[in-house]
Amino acid sequence: MNWGMKNRLSQLMPNGKCFFMPIDHGYFQGPTRKLERPGETVKPLLPYADAIFVTRGVLRAALDPLTSKPIVLRVSGCTSMVGKDLANEELTTSIAEIIRLNASAVGLSIFIGSEYEKETLKNLATLVNMCEDYGIPVMAVTAVGRELDQREARYLKLCCRIAAELGARVVKTYWCEEHFDQVVNGCPVPVIMAGGPKCETELEVLEFVHDGIQKGAVGINLGRNVWQSEHPVAMAKALRAIVHDNVSVKQAHEILKQTKADKPKAKA
Repeated sequence: MNWGMKNRLSQLMPNGKCFFMPIDHGYFQGPTRKLERPGETVKPLLPYADAIFVTRGVLRAALDPLTSKPIVLRVSGCTSMVGKDLANEELTTSIAEIIRLNASAVGLSIFIGSEYEKETLKNLATLVNMCEDYGIPVMAVTAVGRELDQREARYLKLCCRIAAELGARVVKTYWCEEHFDQVVNGCPVPVIMAGGPKCETELEVLEFVHDGIQKGAVGINLGRNVWQSEHPVAMAKALRAIVHDNVSVKQAHEILKQTKADKPKAKA
């Protein structure tokens, strides 16, 4: 691994752990609730995140270049929630733009088992070929589109391994209740957990994140379960403690409750 690649990964994953904050949801679903003004949403959460996962449009329009955290740049898209198939993505951003925006890494979605499996895997291979020349790590996102029932270990193991085989330096995937350790152990590069749909309770979020970290994930890429929370700062602080300080669910819940008591409720 070259110096630039090592340096970027160390910034993104201090001590091998990471808490990425995704605010890229608008690229396919428009102005998501509580992300209508992404710059305002993410500002109080920056102290707890290691990096921001974002598109170039929102990066340029909403994030301060003088105070931003490292950037994982979303570089796939061209589909929407009202379109025929979310899997029909293409690369959206050139290597020149990636470098110009000083991205520490780039991310794109792959859709294993979909009609567009080959195309999205080709996108990944093309992006790896582009970015390796410049020491920029690629994060593959094992997306499932609308098929949330695919989030089980056998499928996720397949997706993560294929992404790693094609050259992804990091893989973002879903946590699953059974055999998540097999998903991690079958992937030769670091695995980061996605949030998926918003959980019903705060404790549920803490529990699945703690379980995934204990089973080998190096970190999280959680958005809606943080900034759609009524207490986003408290949730971010508790999650960071699980990822970086290896606290228990009980300890994290105490951190959350104490921070909630100290911080006002988020605006609706």
